[in-house]
Amino acid sequence: MIRFRVASAWALLALVPSLASAQSAKTLESSDFVGISFWLISMALVAATAFFFLETQRVAGKWKTSLTVSGLVTLVAATHYFYMREVWIATGSTPTVYRYIDWLITVPLLITEFHLILSAIGRASSGIFWRLIGSTTGMLVAGYVGEAGYVGVWPAFIVSMLFWFAVLYEIFAGEASKAAAGDAPASVQAAYKTMRLIVTFGWAVYPIGYFVGYLTGGNPADSMGMLNIVYNFADVVNKIAFGVIIWSVAVSETEGHK
Repeated sequence: MIRFRVASAWALLALVPSLASAQSAKTLESSDFVGISFWLISMALVAATAFFFLETQRVAGKWKTSLTVSGLVTLVAATHYFYMREVWIATGSTPTVYRYIDWLITVPLLITEFHLILSAIGRASSGIFWRLIGSTTGMLVAGYVGEAGYVGVWPAFIVSMLFWFAVLYEIFAGEASKAAAGDAPASVQAAYKTMRLIVTFGWAVYPIGYFVGYLTGGNPADSMGMLNIVYNFADVVNKIAFGVIIWSVAVSETEGHK
C-alpha cells in the first residue's frame, strides 16, 4: 500500500510538466539560456525530492521530519519551476508571482530546518520557531509588495532587509545560535554553521538581484534574463544543497549511534 501511494504521488508529479506545457504553444529554443536554466533546475529539484524521500527510510526517527521537510521544499519548488519555465518560454517575462508563491512556501520551510535540527538534539524552543517563521514571512511579503508595485521599491527593500537581518541575528547570536553551541554533536554544529553560511551568502543573491533590477535606475527588463539565471541557480544552493546538509548530518548521527 505504501509503495502504491508513493508511486501514485510520483505519477501525479510527472504529469505536472505535461500540464504546464499544454499552456504554451512555444518550444524551448537552444539559444534561450534562461529557459534552459529553468529546465535544468526543475529536473534537479525532482531528483532531489526523490532522493530525500527515499533517504527518510535510512535515518533514525528523530531525523525523518527534517528529511521529509527537505523533500517537500524541493517538491514544491519543482512544481513551481515547471510553471515558471512555461511562463518564460511563452511570454519572455519574469514569472514574479510564481516565484514569490514558491518562496512564501519553501523559505519558511527551509528556515524551520534550524528548529528541526535543534529539536533532534533536544534544544529547540517554540520561540526560535516563531521568530524565524515571522521574520522570513515578513521579509518575503515586503519584497513582493515592492516588486509588484503596491508600495515603493525602496521602503519595501529596507523593510525586507530588516527582517532578513532579524533572521541572521537569531541564527548567529540569538537563542538558536546558543542552542547549537556547547556540547552539541560535532556533526550538528558543522551542519548548523554551513546552513548559516547558506542563509547569509546564498540568500544574499535575492536582495542583490532586487537592488540591481529595481534600485539602480535602470530598466528591470534589461537585466531580467541574467537575474532569472542567477535566481535559478541560487535556488540549487538554497534548496537542494541546504537539504543535502540536513541529509548528511542525519545519516552521520544515525550511523554513529548504531
